[in-house]
Amino acid sequence: MATRDIIVLGASSGGLEAMNKVIRQLPVDLPAAVFIVWHMAPDSPGLLPEILSQAGTLPAFHPADFDRIQSGRIYVATPDHHLLVEPGRVRVTRGPKENRFRPAVDPLFRSAALAYGSRVVGVILSGNLDDGTAGLLAVKQRGGLAIVQDPREATYPSMPRSAMEKVEIDYCLPVAQIGETLARLVVEPGAEQGEIPVSERMKIETRIAGGDNALAAGILSLGDPSTFTCPDCHGVLMMLQDERVLRFRCHTGHAFSASTLLEAITESMEADLWSVLRIMDECMMLTRHLGEHLRDNGEPEKAEPFFQKSKENELRAKFVRRLILSHENLDEDSLRHGD
Repeated sequence: MATRDIIVLGASSGGLEAMNKVIRQLPVDLPAAVFIVWHMAPDSPGLLPEILSQAGTLPAFHPADFDRIQSGRIYVATPDHHLLVEPGRVRVTRGPKENRFRPAVDPLFRSAALAYGSRVVGVILSGNLDDGTAGLLAVKQRGGLAIVQDPREATYPSMPRSAMEKVEIDYCLPVAQIGETLARLVVEPGAEQGEIPVSERMKIETRIAGGDNALAAGILSLGDPSTFTCPDCHGVLMMLQDERVLRFRCHTGHAFSASTLLEAITESMEADLWSVLRIMDECMMLTRHLGEHLRDNGEPEKAEPFFQKSKENELRAKFVRRLILSHENLDEDSLRHGD
């Protein structure tokens, strides 16, 4: 019976310190491969492998596409690329963003669950919003184990808390105990991979993350069209319901959790309001300028309507400005917990 020799770990804001502590606890002879996604900017210098290599005894590096998987190594997602797992090898792709990130946690976890089933241990550390929840659910659906950092000690508790609320978690631990728990779990046997079927949805979504054409992969079969449009490409979003996890995907492949989509919509709303304010300010200034031009040319009667309209636009602009300053960027977690 195979052991649990595939560890996938996801983190975002506040996750660097937690990752360092976990990696520091792993033994030099760890009989498992570790795969890490940490949310980062596309132009990040990619220093995480160096940091993690210094933190512990295992070598960490950015893999090349199709690198062979070896135990005792830490494979770190490259900036602006998804990190995926296939049987025996690593994939480094530029598939569509998920939850507004590339690399994203969900594609890594989902691909590992598809390829290795019960041999996978998924770990969620500190981070905002809920990337990793759907991926951790996939790990559990294929017989793997789920670990989260105790949200009470996480710098940003949203990611582990979301996973706890929507996925059956095996271990909720302080970060000081996660590494030693992993070292113990990887020598324990897992269930036979063939005992747990693979869903067609998991196959399709993994293909999309790998760069396949989303329509050709069968994305329209994943759910029903929603009334929402993709914040990235403005395509129609398909609504995907998987147990307690609600998600959305557009026909080009971009994916969003409900919480991430809500945040994106509220951010778009603020951007639109600033655009409206700009137009109103320009209208106010132009009507005032035209009024001054008429007045200076000896036509005060004709100038008065322009001055009046300028004042009206100024009042409207003040209202819109107050609206913008009181605007909130919303997401599911902040509404539920008041963070």
